[in-house]
Amino acid sequence: MDQPRRVLLVEDDIHIADLLALHLRDEQLEVLHCADGTRGLREVERGGWDALILDIMLPGVDGLEICRRARAMAHYTPIIIISARGSEVQRILGLELGADDYLTKPFSVLELVARVKALLRRADAMARSARVDAGSLSQGGLSIDPLAREASLDGRRLDLTPREFDLLYFFARQPGKVFTRMDLLNAVWGYNHEGYEHTVNTHINRLRAKIEADPAQPVRILTVWGRGYKFAAAEDAP
Repeated sequence: MDQPRRVLLVEDDIHIADLLALHLRDEQLEVLHCADGTRGLREVERGGWDALILDIMLPGVDGLEICRRARAMAHYTPIIIISARGSEVQRILGLELGADDYLTKPFSVLELVARVKALLRRADAMARSARVDAGSLSQGGLSIDPLAREASLDGRRLDLTPREFDLLYFFARQPGKVFTRMDLLNAVWGYNHEGYEHTVNTHINRLRAKIEADPAQPVRILTVWGRGYKFAAAEDAP
């Protein structure tokens, strides 16, 4: 029998935590709740987690610092940040520090559970894909190592968020193939709810800013008008 997936929930509001834990356990997930950031960080460093759910405003160490410390560890663990801070700056900061997803309070508990399950599926799929492909991908000065989850451009390591790395790796494995935004949501994010397509646009723009010499005139991730996006194949080279 497979071991249940382990989720660490760091949330100081006991009512929210109890509700989330109840629904996550209904999905056969094992949940440990920490009500303060100091204990939460200690549990993160202990390891063995399949997903982290982090509030930002916590007693002791805040959720953003926990996220940063988790991303500095060798093992990749999916992270969702939940916070009453819903500004674009806060979301960008959370994603830049390495969060995979960000939900603003109040949110649907069922949606959060769905996103946790989607992250777990995506992590499994990426791990299987990395084991199958094993070797690095290289094209036009861009190199991607799926096992180390690192990418470099002309020998310089790229500072990519986990989602940006997954998006780049997904594209690079299938050069020349066109994907709609819904295709990308389903394959990279693990869900395809309508209304989230703008998330794809935002991540592609941010990824282009990191891998294109001129993001306004991209040569690697190309827009196919009326259809979607594709990673440039050899015949697309200018």
